[in-house]
Amino acid sequence: MIRKTAAQMADALAKGETTSVELTQAHLDRITAVDGQVKAFLHVDAEGALAQAKSVDTRRKSGEKLSPLAGIPLALKDVLAQKGVPTTAGSKILEGWCPPYDSTVVSKLKDAGVVIMGKTNMDEFAMGSSTENSGYGPTFNPWDLTRTPGGSSGGSAAAVSSFEAPLAIGSDTGGSIRQPAALTGIVGVRPTYGAVSRFGLIAYSSSLDQAGPFGRTVLDTALLHEVMAGHDPKDATSINAPVPAVVAAAKSGDVKGMKIGVIKQLQGEGYQKGVQARFDESLKELASLGAEIVEVDCPSFEYALAAYYLIAPSECSSNLARFDAMRYGLRTGDVNGASAEAVMSATRDAGFGREVKRRIILGTYALSSGYYDAYYGSAQKIRTLIIQDYAKAFTKADVLVSPTAPTTAYKIGEKVDDPMAMYLGDVATIPVNLAGICGMSLPAGLAEEDNLPVGFQIMAPAMQDHRLYQAGAALEAALLSKWGAPILDKAPALGGSK
Repeated sequence: MIRKTAAQMADALAKGETTSVELTQAHLDRITAVDGQVKAFLHVDAEGALAQAKSVDTRRKSGEKLSPLAGIPLALKDVLAQKGVPTTAGSKILEGWCPPYDSTVVSKLKDAGVVIMGKTNMDEFAMGSSTENSGYGPTFNPWDLTRTPGGSSGGSAAAVSSFEAPLAIGSDTGGSIRQPAALTGIVGVRPTYGAVSRFGLIAYSSSLDQAGPFGRTVLDTALLHEVMAGHDPKDATSINAPVPAVVAAAKSGDVKGMKIGVIKQLQGEGYQKGVQARFDESLKELASLGAEIVEVDCPSFEYALAAYYLIAPSECSSNLARFDAMRYGLRTGDVNGASAEAVMSATRDAGFGREVKRRIILGTYALSSGYYDAYYGSAQKIRTLIIQDYAKAFTKADVLVSPTAPTTAYKIGEKVDDPMAMYLGDVATIPVNLAGICGMSLPAGLAEEDNLPVGFQIMAPAMQDHRLYQAGAALEAALLSKWGAPILDKAPALGGSK
């Protein structure tokens, strides 16, 4: 049962072929069996999950009309507040903290009867691309346990890829859903900025952060997207508009007549040979389905990486100032006669990891007197140019595409001492966040060099998220027919059946 899709599990629940308690217990058993190697979870709430599952079963037995995902287990990134459950954002500075409230996303999941099994590992405060920056140790890629699953939502992606959960939620600031989805062979979506509430999402960079779904298929991801999206008056950046019909789009999967734009700047030089080969093959599949392939030019994308690594650290410098040892979280250095400044300094030094400190320092510098216009102000101008480039490109194409990441999963420790090499892994995903539009990564096959998954990225205009699912479902069906089996069935023992 744990190898079925979430949609298939939901169908089995509706037909009475299994119960949510049985389904949840099966996944908890899987976590017990393999998570000692994968280390996807920071906290497993077995008692709470089984109680949620039992409640759904009781409601279903009474004849209550339930949501499509009622009773389906889910893994939650440890950046979303869940009442009474440890929520650390992967940081020692929040070790043991249990929020007194639920984030809006968690409230929506509970209302839909989705069973939250526990909190997944992540790069500390979502700062990283490999989950090696967690204060609690790295997560490992189920395809090859010597490699990273990507980040910062690596724990959530690894949980889905290793069959520990059929669905998961991550957050995406510069590609932190799409990049780990690509590296672990699953589907991940960053919805339009403001389409999913950020209330209760521990902030890294407020103008870029966005929670989104992981699944093993495009349809599974669409089902979760519809549950978690929607307007929230508690979030000032929330969009007051209907949720796009992403499930209907995922079920249609028709790209005949659709114009698909290939971004000139996001392919070719610097991309692994196998990544480029799978991308080119996917384009041919879409063309064979009746899509029109066109090339689009987005010259400002050349500066997206530099702009992002000024804007995001600047916002993180401001957001993380709240962790001051005065209100909640870690407190150290509190000896007789110690000043508030001394306690704050000692606590932040002990509680924050190396990457978080690096970004706080960079952001504080960029915002400092005399440098604001030269750095932060200039980066915001680049952001405007990127938005304009997307607007022009979408006059020529319905969706835009690129490889999700320039390489497949790299070895644990390979780039941890070279921040620039790590940052370059986000080159194809960052423009989406800067523009506030939506993006999806889905599996495009395996690279011949290392037999590891390659991701195919689809981008669509703001609040046109359904276009991602329409194009993604079409490509997924074509590739599935070509492969003869889901890509996860081609993974080693931890990932799949072969």
